[in-house]
Amino acid sequence: MRGFVLAALALTSVVPSSVGQQLTRVDVSLGDVSINKVPFLVAADQGLYAKYGLDVHQTISAGAARAAAASGVVVPDGYVSRDASADPPIEVGGGSPMINSVINRRGKPRVIVLTQEAMAASHVIARPGIASLQDLKGKRLGFSGVGSVTHFNALSLAKQFGWDPDRDITLVAGSANIEALKQDKVDAILTSAMGIALGTQAGFTDIGDLSVYKMPMAGSGIMVDKAYLVPNRDTVLRFLKAGLEATALMQRDRRVFNAALAKWFNITDAKTQEGMFAYVHQFEKKPYPSVDGIKRVFALYDSPEMRKHTPEGFYDSSLIAELDKSGFLDKLK
Repeated sequence: MRGFVLAALALTSVVPSSVGQQLTRVDVSLGDVSINKVPFLVAADQGLYAKYGLDVHQTISAGAARAAAASGVVVPDGYVSRDASADPPIEVGGGSPMINSVINRRGKPRVIVLTQEAMAASHVIARPGIASLQDLKGKRLGFSGVGSVTHFNALSLAKQFGWDPDRDITLVAGSANIEALKQDKVDAILTSAMGIALGTQAGFTDIGDLSVYKMPMAGSGIMVDKAYLVPNRDTVLRFLKAGLEATALMQRDRRVFNAALAKWFNITDAKTQEGMFAYVHQFEKKPYPSVDGIKRVFALYDSPEMRKHTPEGFYDSSLIAELDKSGFLDKLK
């Protein structure tokens, strides 16, 4: 991805802050490489973090970089966190994997303060010869990992059609990527806007959009370390403002969105950009934490360990409620 390395290293210094303004440093994990992360890249590029007094350092994990490479997107080292022990206080990613991580004692307790995707919206990209979602019965469906958003969607899809996920369909972990389709490891994959664009260009078929089933989901959003949130509430609130304003900006101005795709993901094809742009309007206008989606996580992953927790322990709606009550969200429309 030409030019990507230098751009990534300059992520938080594209726009200078106002003279004399003291910025608050914030470390953020962007989770993976997807369309849901574009608003936060726009926030950096367009100076919105600085506008709200923030010096944001954003990275993705090495595992997420490898996953992106399997779909043809090469993320430079300068943008990847190689420190396995690093655990930024703010994370942009799926609520479902976060909850599963906490339940299985692999991650620190976090609360969802904003949900961009409150309904399952993945598409299924399949090999030639598979024409519909119903045709997936008896086939191999690729997802990224147990507890991930794609795994949650796979289980939700099986439930929607009355399939036993252990008998009626074969779920293949580590395979929610175009390379898995090319190597015949799976018959279909669950993916989002970027995978849809890349998959159809590679000759595979988009056979279904899960959003038609209106299945609640704790999808991509903003999650904050519980111990960090209380003393740093104002900082988190400013981070939310920057991200929400960036989302509205790229929805109004396609040039801003296209520039981010070209700069960060090396997607310059006009048709691909146009296809992906349609998905920015699916972001929630008032992105309260998806309570129904969190409850669905508890139902799909029911276990003795899960029952030691409650859905209420995984979200905090007060920040979005404050922005809503103040009129901030309405002004972005």
